[in-house]
Amino acid sequence: MPRGKLRVYLGAAPGVGKTFAMLSEGRRGLERGRDVVAGLVEPHGRTRTAELLDGMEVLPRRTPAHRGGAGTELDVEAVIARRPGVVLIDELAHTNAPGSRNAKRWQDIEEILDAGIDVVSTVNVQHLESVGDVVRRITGVPERETVPDEVVRRADQVELVDMSPEALRRRLAHGNVYPPEKIDAALSNYFRAGNLTALRELALLWVADRVDEQLGRYRADHGIEGTWEARERVVVALTGGLEGDTLVRRAARIAARSRGADLLAVHVTTGDGLRTGADPASLTRQRTLVENLGGTYHQVVGDDVPRALLDFARGVNATQLVLGASRRGRFAQVVSRGVGVTVTALSGPIDVHMVTHEGAGAGAPRPPAPRTALTRTRRLAGWALTVLGLPALTVALIPLRRTLALSSDILLFLLLVVGVALVGGMWPAITAAVGGFLLLTWFFTPPLHTWSIAPSQNLLALLVFVLVAVAVSTVVDVAARRTRQAAAASADAEVLSTLAGHVLRGQAALPSLLARLRETFALTSVTLLERRPGVEPRPGDLGDPESWRIVATAGGAPCTCPGAADTGLTVDDNLVLALRGRLIEASGRRVLEAFAAETAVVLRQRRLAEQAERTRPLAEADRMRTALLNAVSHDLRSPLASARAAVESLANDEVRWSEEDRAELLSMAGESLVKLDRLVANLLDMSRLQAGVLGLSAHPVALEEVVPRAVDDLGPLRDRVESGVSAELPEVVADPALLERVLVNVMSNAVRHSPPGRKVLITASHHGEHVEIRVADRGPGIPPADHERVFLPFQRLGDRDTHTGVGLGLALSRGLTEAMGGTLVPDETPGGGLTMVLTLPAVPPPDGAPPPDALPSRDPHPDALPSGPSGDPRPDALPSGADAPDAPAEEHT
Repeated sequence: MPRGKLRVYLGAAPGVGKTFAMLSEGRRGLERGRDVVAGLVEPHGRTRTAELLDGMEVLPRRTPAHRGGAGTELDVEAVIARRPGVVLIDELAHTNAPGSRNAKRWQDIEEILDAGIDVVSTVNVQHLESVGDVVRRITGVPERETVPDEVVRRADQVELVDMSPEALRRRLAHGNVYPPEKIDAALSNYFRAGNLTALRELALLWVADRVDEQLGRYRADHGIEGTWEARERVVVALTGGLEGDTLVRRAARIAARSRGADLLAVHVTTGDGLRTGADPASLTRQRTLVENLGGTYHQVVGDDVPRALLDFARGVNATQLVLGASRRGRFAQVVSRGVGVTVTALSGPIDVHMVTHEGAGAGAPRPPAPRTALTRTRRLAGWALTVLGLPALTVALIPLRRTLALSSDILLFLLLVVGVALVGGMWPAITAAVGGFLLLTWFFTPPLHTWSIAPSQNLLALLVFVLVAVAVSTVVDVAARRTRQAAAASADAEVLSTLAGHVLRGQAALPSLLARLRETFALTSVTLLERRPGVEPRPGDLGDPESWRIVATAGGAPCTCPGAADTGLTVDDNLVLALRGRLIEASGRRVLEAFAAETAVVLRQRRLAEQAERTRPLAEADRMRTALLNAVSHDLRSPLASARAAVESLANDEVRWSEEDRAELLSMAGESLVKLDRLVANLLDMSRLQAGVLGLSAHPVALEEVVPRAVDDLGPLRDRVESGVSAELPEVVADPALLERVLVNVMSNAVRHSPPGRKVLITASHHGEHVEIRVADRGPGIPPADHERVFLPFQRLGDRDTHTGVGLGLALSRGLTEAMGGTLVPDETPGGGLTMVLTLPAVPPPDGAPPPDALPSRDPHPDALPSGPSGDPRPDALPSGADAPDAPAEEHT
């Protein structure tokens, strides 16, 4: 049964119109007479989107039997039983509810595709696994709903649903995406213009890379070797010489001027040992330089350096090739054209840049090419020397027969045989020895012109001549073979070294590793196949595509089973590396096995990482819940118990309290209730801050008014604070109530860690467009490595007891500060201790216009943005399930 086809609509952000485009495609299919059904579509209450479902068959959903949950999921069995031509399934990266058939929706879709049913689905770029960390850095929202890139890359069609950030924000403001009560929070958090621009660029680049892969696969499948200038690619050839740094920088400048072209560096290692001038240390330095400039380093094996270089350039569809000018002298360039001239003559449509450098044409010392490997040219030269040298030597020695003794003739013939052995190896030398023996016998051994040998000494001399000639030729041939083996081993070691560096630098993605293997052995495609779960090994299953599935592939058309490969290497019982393009010789099996072992390790690491990623949110939630319960269980009960004890004591009629005792009990009850109120307020504010619904009213505030009120709020601790805030400071832009809360939390934390008798000092100073407030204590301080940890909720670094609070104070203070457009960072107090530096925008002078950065931001701390059940940010950041607005389909393309 043929596998179904997958079409994916990819969007940069919720609201660009993926679901609308998917449903429009379904409607067009119905009009063309196709059997289209809706397996699972989320219209999110949008009228225009829901209208597209009218008249379309909607399959029933399934309710997972887990804790009586009311959520519904895709019914895979119902879809397969219905067997439509096309099924529409929304939200490819969705995580299914516990108790479902599969953990992820994309796994459900894989089963449906295996059943021969075509699927149309949707996904946002932030859900792609490879860009999750980038999206988190851009938006501050960790993405828990992810789908492996390979799943989307394997799709038969990926269509980008694009929209400019301004249009999307306008659509959001018009209420076409979210309800009115969620619009302001969404616009000021996840849907900021900068966030949307960055996400749009990520989506465009991802789709461009996939289009490039498709183009490369098409060229490989159709045997197209010519360059198609669809995308600029600059290849720089490195020999390992000192000029490599100059070439790399020059190529990087060319790539930068060519609309951000790709930069690739390649080094050709010859398998016959004819590599000259390659310094491993220089290659390592140049590889690092290339990667720092945003390029990639590649290494290929080839006996003919110019052709290997051009094969690589054509294989990557390069448009420009950067070479260094020849380092050889003028005479050497006249004798041999060299790599640069040969590449230029054979480059075709590829532009070749010859870059001059300090060693160009200077005849820089280079190690001579070792003449050790018996190439075809050398063997032909040996036979030519045998056929031409023996008659020529015989003709030259015949006139000297009366002058030279037979021993001299034998030595001259032996010299010729040794020369033939050095040039052509064993068999030309043995032939020359036998021919020389016959020529010496006929022309130089008495009696002449007969095959008889008169003195027995002459026979012994001729036999020794033949034995020496054979021995010398054998030694030369063995030495040549050993040299060839050493050169091949050196090339293998260099490839393995590159592989090790590839892994150590973190380039462990399976497609990247397989691409390296394809380049190294000049293959058409490399595919990692895995036996399908539940399929037992049986005779003949190597040729059955139904027993195998593709884990990762690089190059042209992938192999669907090991039997379709030119070379197959078994990694383990369930993994096979299938190579297509040519047979791999036995000498290359060691390097191939190293690649195979590394692919197994990378695949295992990827799956362990996926498993760890699935369990990480649960572990994090459990850790936070445990920390909250442990902290709050004491910190809520402690002030509550104190207040209760004081009130019960006052209510006890059996004890007559003095006015002084009654005042003390009332004071204790009041302080306990104030502490309890502060704790509950912190918890509620942290919850509001993470939900993005914290109210903020920022306007000019005088510090000389806020700081004294904050000190008074400390209660009995106010005497341990010394204020040095000047009245000459400009006003700051802040919310007075929130600023007071921040100062109280920071000062109480400083007092708690200050030794008895040492006061906490609070000062303020004006710096350009900002005002800094410093709260310094003389406590033990915090190591610089732990500075950021103090802002995590439920952290109490350095505490030795359980009476110091839940650890929310500094975390809440930073969140409130950043909500007001300021910063809160720790610093060391000179002489010991910790200083918290609170920076807020200053109000400009009346005659100056307020600078943009002086206006407060309503964005909470990025790390505090929560996630909804489906892994997307909350409605005020990125509403869960948000997708297509109500607009015509043509507006979304």
